[in-house]
Amino acid sequence: MPTFEVFRFNPEHDEDAYFQEYELPEIKGMTVLEGLYYILENIDPTLAFRSSCRQGVCGSCAMHINGQYRLACETQAAMMGSRIIIRPLAHMKIIRDLVVDMDPFFAQYETIRPYLIPAEEAGEREYKQSPKQRAKIDHHVDCILCAACYGSCPVVATDDKYLGPHALLKALRFVDDSRDGATGERLALVATDEGVFRCHTIFNCQQVCPKDLDPTGAIGKLKMKSIWAKFTGRLKKTG
Repeated sequence: MPTFEVFRFNPEHDEDAYFQEYELPEIKGMTVLEGLYYILENIDPTLAFRSSCRQGVCGSCAMHINGQYRLACETQAAMMGSRIIIRPLAHMKIIRDLVVDMDPFFAQYETIRPYLIPAEEAGEREYKQSPKQRAKIDHHVDCILCAACYGSCPVVATDDKYLGPHALLKALRFVDDSRDGATGERLALVATDEGVFRCHTIFNCQQVCPKDLDPTGAIGKLKMKSIWAKFTGRLKKTG
């Protein structure tokens, strides 16, 4: 029988956080998320956690499971051993149990202007892109904003102004997009002491990404592009 040891904290009546143990029956093929639902529906209806698609697409069930950030819906309980320790994402205020306040995470994401900004002179309603041009951004597009990289980043832990690996990866996605016309402005947004130059290149974000993306590598590319843009006078600061 697997034992789930789950982080619990309700700020409305708990002075301190604690771990609560639940013994679950052996269920073949059970994921950690299904185990949490079993607890919620059969043992403890007060347990709070997030989930949506249950297929590794939405990213809402990212949490710290047995020492590493993972998607609970993709994590087989049988592979975690007889004791499964579950914590919420780090560096964010706990709303209740495994649910954290994601507002700072998305606020930093919005800073890089995560949408296409067409070049003013394009003059066409349709912005065509070749397969080769699309291939440059294929890998970055797969980011599901689960915040696993954010929770694992030691720089985020010490600097709440740091943009974070998620936002910087997405910034490269638009910088490398042939349809975007704001490369200089976007590079100026990330080429700061709280942007790419704050990264310590520790690779935690790369190791925990459930989609096998490389935020650290993306940050390195942005550093090079930013330096080159400044050297050639293409870094365009706005505001």
